[in-house]
This record gives sequence, structure tokens and C-alpha cells, in this order.
Amino acid sequence: MAERRSEKHAPLPWRFAVAVEDVAETGERFELVADAEICAALARIAGLRELLRLQANFDVTRHGDAGLRVVGRVCAIVGQACVVTLEPLVNEVAEEIDLLFVPPAAAEPEGTETAAPGEDNEEAEPLIGGSIDLGALAAEFLLLGINPYPRKPGAVFAPPPDARPNEGPFAALAALKKGRDGR
Repeated sequence: MAERRSEKHAPLPWRFAVAVEDVAETGERFELVADAEICAALARIAGLRELLRLQANFDVTRHGDAGLRVVGRVCAIVGQACVVTLEPLVNEVAEEIDLLFVPPAAAEPEGTETAAPGEDNEEAEPLIGGSIDLGALAAEFLLLGINPYPRKPGAVFAPPPDARPNEGPFAALAALKKGRDGR
């Protein structure tokens, strides 16, 4: 059985909870911008040199009686080190989000179809406690979108040249034979 993220890792530093009952029938728009403290904490978690900017825009709509659909985008500017030259570089991160959150009983298939008649049976995330955390969602998608091997434009890895050519696996045997034969 897989461990839950909350049991294995510390919680993410950006919190912005939205309860189902706080979302109007017509939906709500949320525009979040992380402050310097949150950016510094997320940069430490992600192993970045720095997190220069992080913002998220979400459209949250009701889905049935107790579910929510979150559609949006997370954008960031991250400072990293080139994996080839180790020089500092700046990259942009842009991640699209389209998630459905439903109460746990509706999210877990038990051999029967869980979608309401006429709806697509798409995978859904569990809606725990009747709310979602948009800050944690933005932080998670930021972490997923970061390039783990950033490279400066034009940087190419070139292994150091060998001082001696590769003689192959039988070079030592050839040297022994040469020494015995005198040739």
C-alpha cells in the first residue's frame, strides 16, 4: 500500500484553502501570488537557487453536489544551475491544471461506475474534509514542472579526452605475450 504524501513529507508552505460551500454555483476565480517567504521556502524544498516569481490562476466550479473542478495555470520563474557548466540560469515554468475533486466515496471505484448518468467517467482526486488547498496544489504543480536537468542554451557535455587510447580488454594479455616472445 502506498504511503500518503502527508505521512512521508512535511506539508508544503503555501496554503490557500477553499471549501465547497464557499464556491458559488457560477464558480469562483482565484489569482494567487506567492510572497517572498513562500518563494524562499519552496526554493529550499525544490533545491533551486531561487524562486523569483510564483503565481497561479484558478477557475473553481462546482461539480455535482459535493465536488469541485479546478482549471488553471501555475507560472513561475526559477533560478537554477546548469547541469553542464554549473553557471546560473533562469527558467520559466508553466503548468496547466485541470482536476476534478470529489468526496472519497465517489473517487474510489468499487467495481461499479461512479459517474452520474451523462457524465464522463474521468479520474478524480479525493476531496478531503470538503475543501481543497489551492496553495498546495500550485506548489505541487510547480515542483512537477521544474526541469530536473536545466541546461544553458548551447551547453554541451564533452567528456575529458583520454590521455591514452583504449587498448581493449585483452591489452594486458597482448603485453604478456609480447614480453614472452620478445617481439
